[in-house]
Amino acid sequence: MGQEGDGPVAGRMSYPYAQTRSALRRMARARQRRRWVLEALAAVACLAAVAGYLGTEQHATSRQEESGVLPGPPAGRPAVPSAGVPGADGGAVTPGLQPRQRPPSPTPSPSTPVVAPILTVGQADVPARVDLSAAGPVDWAHWGLLGAGRPVHKRQGSGEIRDEGGRGRRTSYSNNPEAYSWHDGDPVGAASGTMSGVYVCGAGSGFTLSVAADGQPRTVRLYAGLWMARARLDLRLSSGGPSRTVRLEDPHTERTAEFTIRFSAARGAKLLVNWTVESSLGDCGNVSLQAAALR
Repeated sequence: MGQEGDGPVAGRMSYPYAQTRSALRRMARARQRRRWVLEALAAVACLAAVAGYLGTEQHATSRQEESGVLPGPPAGRPAVPSAGVPGADGGAVTPGLQPRQRPPSPTPSPSTPVVAPILTVGQADVPARVDLSAAGPVDWAHWGLLGAGRPVHKRQGSGEIRDEGGRGRRTSYSNNPEAYSWHDGDPVGAASGTMSGVYVCGAGSGFTLSVAADGQPRTVRLYAGLWMARARLDLRLSSGGPSRTVRLEDPHTERTAEFTIRFSAARGAKLLVNWTVESSLGDCGNVSLQAAALR
């Protein structure tokens, strides 16, 4: 029998050989761990790439929705119908995403109607008796009964007939060829047939009135006259549009007229009326103003 230190015992590896096998196992485990780390890093990178791709798709879809244009199907590929989704556009389906409905069309806001300006004038003789309550259901005014500076108006009228003044010194008189009556006046409640009015003398003198527009056709009747003068009636709308001019003349005596003015303009605009002495044809050639009525 050999001695214990002469060689390796049968069935057992020598120490150097066992050390080599142990080192190999350690190296194999180290390589396995490195492989696991590399595979984990690759998986993380793949997940990051997928997340970036999905984020890009979502941003692109959001931008398309904000612009109001949804993507259509690829060229050569039929659109996929969106069954069960009312109002969805089949061409807007994106793989992996839910189809989206188109936004509802905005309700059109009502537009403000445009009022075409209208202005016409006609002339006739004044009736022997004028009932201002009947002629002006909206508003009326009469001059001269209370003197040169204080007209009578319709009680609870619209107040849309305005005396804007004029050039020349006003004088009242009471010998009109026609009579005026009313039953709803203020400050004089009723009149049965006054023949009063006011006048101004000299070329360039006259009266200026205004009547408010309300967007609907309106009719103004102006009762005016002259004495030994050529008079001029100028009509225009403050908002622009057509204008009208009418002349009336009598070199010897008095003359009166009923002017029927029909107009239409936008609410806030005004009909502007100027009744002036264009030329005096005698001593104190003048124009006179008796009444105006609005319906």
